[in-house]
Amino acid sequence: MSSKAESRRKSIGMTSGSLWKNIFLFSIPLMCSQILEVLFNLSDVAIVGKYAGYIPLGSVGSTTLLVSLFTGFLIGMGGGVNVRVAHKLGVGDAKGTEETVHTAALICLVAGLILCLICNIFAEPFLNILHTKSEFMDGAVLYFRIYALGLPALAIYNFGNGVLSASGETKLPLIYLSIAGVLNVLLNLFFVIQCNMAAGGVAIASVIAQYVSAILVVSHLCRRKDSCRLYFSRLRFHKEAAKSVLMLGVPGGMQNAIFAIANLFVQTGVNSFDAVMVSGNSAAINADTLIFNIMAAFYTGCSSFIGQNWGAGNRERMKKSYLVGLTYSFAAGAIFGGLLLIFGRQFLSLFATEPAVIDAGMQRVKIMGFSYMISAFMDCSIAASRGIGKSIVPMLIVILGSCVFRVIWVYTIFVWIHTIPALYSLYFFSWAITSVAEVLYFRHSFRQLEFQS
Repeated sequence: MSSKAESRRKSIGMTSGSLWKNIFLFSIPLMCSQILEVLFNLSDVAIVGKYAGYIPLGSVGSTTLLVSLFTGFLIGMGGGVNVRVAHKLGVGDAKGTEETVHTAALICLVAGLILCLICNIFAEPFLNILHTKSEFMDGAVLYFRIYALGLPALAIYNFGNGVLSASGETKLPLIYLSIAGVLNVLLNLFFVIQCNMAAGGVAIASVIAQYVSAILVVSHLCRRKDSCRLYFSRLRFHKEAAKSVLMLGVPGGMQNAIFAIANLFVQTGVNSFDAVMVSGNSAAINADTLIFNIMAAFYTGCSSFIGQNWGAGNRERMKKSYLVGLTYSFAAGAIFGGLLLIFGRQFLSLFATEPAVIDAGMQRVKIMGFSYMISAFMDCSIAASRGIGKSIVPMLIVILGSCVFRVIWVYTIFVWIHTIPALYSLYFFSWAITSVAEVLYFRHSFRQLEFQS
């Protein structure tokens, strides 16, 4: 069997076969990748907290928002690559696919280098804006500057992940992430325990792991025998490909970054309570990361399948891809949110031992457990819109519905009532409002697409 035929055999069919089966099989490896990434990040915190003390732990924790902001932008860029490549593969445009792959590689690398430079220059001012405590500042600046050195590698990994996912291959990114993640944990133990490097050691381990994952995905792309193959000699900007990748990727990246900024205002509300409530929130928020990443796998599946079927001109299959992706993501939010409601105390006990902190965390869990499934309508509709090349309007809707709305809620309703349930309820209402707008926008855009066809 030829390498090209072998690649097709391993890939999941997007333009034919059962959508229920194929989207599920496509999404499961992505889901495992997302969960592994979260678990590896949690292991970073656990190792530095257990073996280096609370000061290095606080230093690392102080950078969480900034790390989420910049990595979220690069993940959004990878999503733009995914949709553009899926379009070209769906229409059977080998030349367009090749141009997109080589243009996107350069765009993502440049984005990673620029963000790396920004983070190293402005690390201390950024942390001052977040009111980082003085005892954490030196360690936080060191950690963030070192971590930022891995952003170019993270950008390249997300580029490769976008290309592979667009072609229906989601197992390889899982394998590469697993290798890099295990290496990350081992290096954490080595640098923190053996070398006594604390926050700096954890950051160095992360950087090395990120470059390993980037090298693995690039080496695979260089060995492919199809239009997704990467040739270093062909790296150049192609105007149309660059425009499409940027128009899809930048809004997606900005959307992720804006969410991180909006959540800063929510954290300000949490900080108005005592230390027990703040600690309980910190423990409970780990559930958000896990459940959102599980649901995100189905969003990627939705945009990839819609993108390829748009290229193939199969409008009915596009519509069904959206409904299947929405059903799966809604079910994931409902199931895992329900499990969190049932086993919330056991989950919180992984991060806290004091009963008062667990009780405080349960106040958040009791609201969020019913809310995750609502966010599926918003995020799946955004992914579907991106799949048909629409990304700017969905981003603006998110800014207004989920970001501006949250800030207004914090400074009006929350200030008036000033209870934790009043604060956390903003998630449910902001997701509900934004979901209605995103569903209506996708419906309108899809009808226009059908009218033009």
